Amino acid sequence: MLYMIAASIVLLLAVLVIVLWLRTSQLARQMRALRQNMDTEKQSSSQTQILRAEVSELRTALANMSNRIGQIQQRTEEVAQQQDTIREADPQARIYSRAVKMIELGAPMEEVMSECELPRAEAELLFSLHQKN
Repeated sequence: MLYMIAASIVLLLAVLVIVLWLRTSQLARQMRALRQNMDTEKQSSSQTQILRAEVSELRTALANMSNRIGQIQQRTEEVAQQQDTIREADPQARIYSRAVKMIELGAPMEEVMSECELPRAEAELLFSLHQKN
């Protein structure tokens, strides 16, 4: 009888050891999975910070480019206004501007010469420079 009680206790202890071993193994797998998840999260966080820094740099560069383009547009408008002022102030330049406009619109050489009072050599030069092919 004592032998049966001892055998039952040993069997019960063996079952408990097996249950504890299975539970420990399961917990170890869960810990490994948790560590992998934490490593992945750290990597993702690091990559996110890098991407945010790059986006910030791109925004700064875009703002700088936008400002520079605005300055260039303003300067281009100023230069165009200056050119218009110079053309309007110089009567000879107005004649050439008108001749060029007529050539671009397809006027014949004789008409350009008579309307703008240009000699043939000047008209031929303007035609060779500005006539559409």
